[in-house]
Amino acid sequence: MQNQSVSHPARFLALAGLFTLAACGGSQAPGTGGADLASLMQARGLSEDDVTAALKTYTPTGKHDEYLIFASGGHGGNLIVIGVPSMRILKYIGVFTPEPWQGYAYGDEATEDVLDGGNRFGKRVEWGDMHHPALSETKGDYDGEFIFVGDKANARLAVVSLKDFMTRQIVTTELIQSDHGAAFVTPNTEYVIETSQYPAPLGGGYAPIEQFNDVYRGAAIFWRFDRAKGLLDRANSFAIELPPYMQDLADSGKLASDGWAFMNCLNSERAYGGVLEGKPALESGASQNDMDYLHCINWRKAEELVKAGRTKTIAGMKVLPLDVAAAEGVLYFVPEPKSPHGVDVTPDGKDIVVGGKLDTHTTVYSIEKIKALTEAKKFIGKDPYGVPILDFKESIRGQCEIGLGPLHTVYDNAGHAYTSVFIESVIAKWSLKDLKVVHKIPMHYNVGHLTAAEGDTVSPDGRFLVGMNKWAIDRFSKVGPLLPQNFQLIDLSAGTEMKLLYDMPIPLGEPHYAQMIKADKIKAIDIYSPVGLNPITHEKSPHATLAKQERIERKDDGVHVYMTAVRSHFTPDIVRVKQGDKVHLHITSVEQAYDATHGFAVGSYNINLSIEPGRHCDVSFVADRAGVFPFYCTEFCSALHLEMAGYLLVEPTK
Repeated sequence: MQNQSVSHPARFLALAGLFTLAACGGSQAPGTGGADLASLMQARGLSEDDVTAALKTYTPTGKHDEYLIFASGGHGGNLIVIGVPSMRILKYIGVFTPEPWQGYAYGDEATEDVLDGGNRFGKRVEWGDMHHPALSETKGDYDGEFIFVGDKANARLAVVSLKDFMTRQIVTTELIQSDHGAAFVTPNTEYVIETSQYPAPLGGGYAPIEQFNDVYRGAAIFWRFDRAKGLLDRANSFAIELPPYMQDLADSGKLASDGWAFMNCLNSERAYGGVLEGKPALESGASQNDMDYLHCINWRKAEELVKAGRTKTIAGMKVLPLDVAAAEGVLYFVPEPKSPHGVDVTPDGKDIVVGGKLDTHTTVYSIEKIKALTEAKKFIGKDPYGVPILDFKESIRGQCEIGLGPLHTVYDNAGHAYTSVFIESVIAKWSLKDLKVVHKIPMHYNVGHLTAAEGDTVSPDGRFLVGMNKWAIDRFSKVGPLLPQNFQLIDLSAGTEMKLLYDMPIPLGEPHYAQMIKADKIKAIDIYSPVGLNPITHEKSPHATLAKQERIERKDDGVHVYMTAVRSHFTPDIVRVKQGDKVHLHITSVEQAYDATHGFAVGSYNINLSIEPGRHCDVSFVADRAGVFPFYCTEFCSALHLEMAGYLLVEPTK
């Protein structure tokens, strides 16, 4: 059955046949000590559905997954890479938080500089609340080149290259103090959208909370992406000032709605709490209105106004003022069911689906109707800040009665939408054409985000869906009061009904959103070439060192050590400096064999590097403590791995 010459479907059919025979008391399973498959199923309490699910997820050794999920790492500040259908965790990618396995921000100057790009108000931030990964797109389809992620807590945005799964850049602006609608890309990744969540004075200044209505504001930032450089271009980015509602998730229009962006808001009441001061709690004050406002932004019109100089500068960012955006056809509001938390454009770009946490419907807005109303200037009024409001009933195509607590929606290739229903703890499958639910599947428990195979592009695949559940309760062995999140893999290919295939605990929290891409779209490199490449700039380092070029030089700015790493030694392996010296380590892996990675660690100096084949790393530190400090390779690399070591000798000053 493991014969690699047998086709994948044929192997599945053969296994399925064996299990069917076993269920009827048939043949013995090879290698099971004489126990037949039926006995094994009985002993483990497995049903035929369990066996079918196992067949659909089992990925034999050496076989690769068909899809990759990029999931946010929540409070861990990193990205999680997961294979589908196996649901194997393949990698964490260090982004907003130092990550020791990859040596990310543990001495390596290139990655230290990346993390420092997100410094706020002069302080380094070493944790992040990662939300909403967004893969780069070309013509509305994932292209497998980059992924962008936001940090809700610290209003940061990061760029990760999928050539080597390394974070290339972190940017931030003190214009806003938090974000939630980040990151979302336009169909050709011209811009990466970041929207604030909690209103505050723009630019980071102080104002009494009593001035909330007049001074506190939100903003939508359109970060320009330079694909050739693989970097966000601050100089050509801009923001749009928004009222002090809590802007939430966003999505970019495509095809029929190209040039538009849409974002939820909650708290159109503009509540701000004050329980001990005799005021309603924020959650109560923010839940009074039956409707909040779907923000509809014509970003191409905004781009024209920015180029025409209609902006002001706040915290170094070009900002289109709220009154200009409202008056010049950039910003429109449409009522949306209360406390919305999900806005998702359909594959054809014709509709925008919104879920309201305190509603029982998904609401389907029509871009054709929205455009017609804006072009005719047909409004039912304006909000307190002069933003035109469109009529709700005239803006929608209809609603689907879906259950209590709809949130996020993804799509398949057969005209279906899939919406997470938080309070009911189900995923609902419904028809975009008829706006009727066709099936529901229970989730365990409190499903929040979800992702489907290419399910938010112009050409979704169907096949697989993953529900990202906030609670696990009784799904896994007890590990104390803090439980894992639970990702549940769903089969969409079995007809009308969805089928649960797999439960996957996520041992870090709290993940927010994910995207699932065809694995063959990712063109990751095997090694860094030429030898001595800087992984952040993807250029050869001026300090790159080849074999026979190793040396130690004392210069005006300190001691420079030009070192190579190769199985199984560092050259030089003895470094002599004096207490108080500034030491500059320039380490090049001269390996060119796939997966021949070395580590480099110096105890007591907080230095820990990952040096993949061909990679160059630079580390600078002050040898401020006299003593003998071993350095060694931390990544098992050969039979003589333990011998791959050396000494940093710091001679005391007299």
